[in-house]
Amino acid sequence: MTRYIVTGGSAGIGAAVVNRLASAGYHVTSVARRKAATDVELVESVRCDLSNLDQIESPIKELIKRGHPEGAVLCHGFGDFGSLEQFSEARIRRLVDTNLTSNLLLARLLIPIMKAAGKGTLVFMGSEAALRGGKQGAVYAATKFALRGLAQSLRQECSGSGVRVAIVNPGMVNTAFFNELSFTPGADQNNALTAEDVADAVMTILEAPPHAVIDEINLSPLKKVIRQR
Repeated sequence: MTRYIVTGGSAGIGAAVVNRLASAGYHVTSVARRKAATDVELVESVRCDLSNLDQIESPIKELIKRGHPEGAVLCHGFGDFGSLEQFSEARIRRLVDTNLTSNLLLARLLIPIMKAAGKGTLVFMGSEAALRGGKQGAVYAATKFALRGLAQSLRQECSGSGVRVAIVNPGMVNTAFFNELSFTPGADQNNALTAEDVADAVMTILEAPPHAVIDEINLSPLKKVIRQR
């Protein structure tokens, strides 16, 4: 049975990706701090705090031992915004460790397995902040710009090995991402994407013909409106 790993699969975009993969008949392992919110037989959960870099290697290696994953979709991460001088060293480290360094460590574990098998697809979850920096977003944008560069570099490194690497850069998505932030998308349905919109983009990448690579998808709501709380 075709197997996929999805990080951050317990909520938001990650949960939508898990559900789309499972509904398509794939076996999915959600790697997240909480159990995936589904009782679908094709979905299993591995609990792991990906912001704790020391916890990453063991569960991923255990998953790999069970069989070669057809691909991985790395959806974990969080938003933290403010001017740079407002960020403590610990706050910077937490955002960089979660949104960037953990992705590097996961890719480092997954890419060699896929290369050895001669196939596999790795999808990173970027952001519109990977395309253009904005006010109050210096640290967040830095992590997403770097993640986009990682995806582009790995795409070149893996092109001869049968492994595909891609990134999806969504604009504002109507999820719990904004629960702890001082802003949110506007109230109109045209002001935000849904998690299912992003999951559809991911499926387009995963289900492309084996000889084709969709390097990057940039996805935005029709009308960008930001509402301050």
